[in-house]
Amino acid sequence: MGSPAPPGDRVFPTDTRKALELIYGAMKFSIGGALKLAFRPWVEGLGNVPAEGPAILASNHLSFSDSFFLPAVLDRKVTFIAKAEYFTSPGVKGKLTAAFFKGVGQLPVDRSGARGAGEAAVRSGIEVIERGELFGIYPEGTRSPDGRLYRGKPGGLARVALATGAPVIPVAMIDTEKIQPPGQVVPKLMSPGIRIGEPLDFSRYHGMEHDRFILRSVTDEVMYEIMKLSGQEYVDIYATAAKRQIADAEKAAKEAAREAERAAKGAGGAERAGDR
Repeated sequence: MGSPAPPGDRVFPTDTRKALELIYGAMKFSIGGALKLAFRPWVEGLGNVPAEGPAILASNHLSFSDSFFLPAVLDRKVTFIAKAEYFTSPGVKGKLTAAFFKGVGQLPVDRSGARGAGEAAVRSGIEVIERGELFGIYPEGTRSPDGRLYRGKPGGLARVALATGAPVIPVAMIDTEKIQPPGQVVPKLMSPGIRIGEPLDFSRYHGMEHDRFILRSVTDEVMYEIMKLSGQEYVDIYATAAKRQIADAEKAAKEAAREAERAAKGAGGAERAGDR
């Protein structure tokens, strides 16, 4: 019987990972090169990313394109996690989508059930770090609905950092949400920015990844550094809660508009009846 697979092989077998490394290099050259040529992103603090060894890149999340612009400016591969549906959709389109996300360094994570999703994200992050690579994560958990910076979720970032001892490098994406706002099909050609802060060392908390107060403290410290780098307004609620509030407000506004329209039609009908 063969020896157990090393931690990094639980998501992709070794041979598959080697193939994906080649695909990643090709896509970085083609897609990354095209992005840099077309949008000319500027970057500050590139020297804060180590030339070798593991590190966690913790970034704000403004746009779908964040996961492409950041790797485009780095000399090293950075692995993000992505929802499993991107890798399991049926048909030709599904296979192409899966190949694309694997090629750009995304790892599939089943997000059905909040607890299961969190555990899967932590396991994936630890495996990437144990291979001595760069792990990218968005502590907000989802894209900002309005360009502001929201409260970081402590379950992923802090647990990976404390379990592995890897340094956390805060990253601020600048203006990426303006390139292709919701409803706009053609991207706007403009130069987004990336600010990379100095590594944060949380080794003093090593082994305390199950202490919720420590997890909260570590996450808040990282979010504070991201806020300083990005200049965003900070909102002390989760982005998912903000999205629900926005959706509820939009629903209420639409209902109020429909009620006003019905009232106006009723008033108009009554006025015409009075004229007769």
